[in-house]
Amino acid sequence: MATDAAFLLVSFGGPEGPDDVMPFLRNVTAGRNVPDDRLAAVAEHYDLFGGVSPINEQCRELKAAIVKDFAASGIDLPVYWGNRNWHPYLADTMRQMTAEGVTSAIAFATSAYSSYSSCRQYTDDIERARAAVGEDAPRVVKIPPYFRHPGFAEAFTSATARALASLPEAIRDAADLVFTAHSIPETMAAASGPTGGAYQAQLAEVAARVAAQLGRNTWRLAYQSRSGPPTVPWLEPDIGDCLTALARSGSVGVVVVPIGFVSDHMEVIYDLDVEAARTARELNLPMARAATPGTDPGFVAMISSLVRDSASRWKPPMAAPDHAEMLSSDVASLCGPGCCSRGGGQPPSHRQAIT
Repeated sequence: MATDAAFLLVSFGGPEGPDDVMPFLRNVTAGRNVPDDRLAAVAEHYDLFGGVSPINEQCRELKAAIVKDFAASGIDLPVYWGNRNWHPYLADTMRQMTAEGVTSAIAFATSAYSSYSSCRQYTDDIERARAAVGEDAPRVVKIPPYFRHPGFAEAFTSATARALASLPEAIRDAADLVFTAHSIPETMAAASGPTGGAYQAQLAEVAARVAAQLGRNTWRLAYQSRSGPPTVPWLEPDIGDCLTALARSGSVGVVVVPIGFVSDHMEVIYDLDVEAARTARELNLPMARAATPGTDPGFVAMISSLVRDSASRWKPPMAAPDHAEMLSSDVASLCGPGCCSRGGGQPPSHRQAIT
């Protein structure tokens, strides 16, 4: 196989030490006029974890797992990794790819659903990185939202089963399932997907599939990490409100399943493992949190499957000598050109998708 094609893992990025936190948060909020005192409040979340987000280390582990699975699957593509908001920056990775002769790449984002911040913004940032490198930058096709792939739900099913098993035996069968995702403004949610409104529908689809695989027919969907002015409506209910309602209704226990996240972002380890866990303790409600997919073997195999499928949609196929022609535009997506717009409301605030 020719060496001019590659695989690009695209993630959000996160600080890896106390000195990184404020510069990282300024990167995330660039152009939004968010004052440092507001960022400092978010920085306190990182202080609880030594100023380190888990996302970069998890991306390193995922990259290594992808390399191993590609080798076992016969996918002969070099694997690169670039972040939107912290080292390694996408533009730096794109420069490295260009210097090493890569002319085209299939990109996989660590975000599975349709919305501006979870899909379209990744494509926009890839395009900006290409522009920073210049006309010789590789052309890129981004794999579209992959929430429907069986490997995605199966990873959460296994993790949820393990979380249920961690609860006291007497309450496992009766424990409630609460699936969570990052809240976004209602206007953005309404503009998600090719025809709008896809974000909530996709989350509900995954939640229903996971629950069914566990033999459950009841579950709840809640949201976390809401931010911005209170006058701007965001998706609800909040996870804290959901836990409170469950406790009042007599729930004996709950498993929280962060189906909106591929790996442990700061929102997962702070909003769920700290804040939601504190709320559950105050309510005397036993709670366990299911793991995110991370490097689950089925999830990694899903990535290989998506790469093969994406390559097969373009001509010539991946095994052909000229991979550059497999892309129809400089930064392409298999999604529709008008989907996942920002919508008419306010853009996400400083806390939206901060990892």
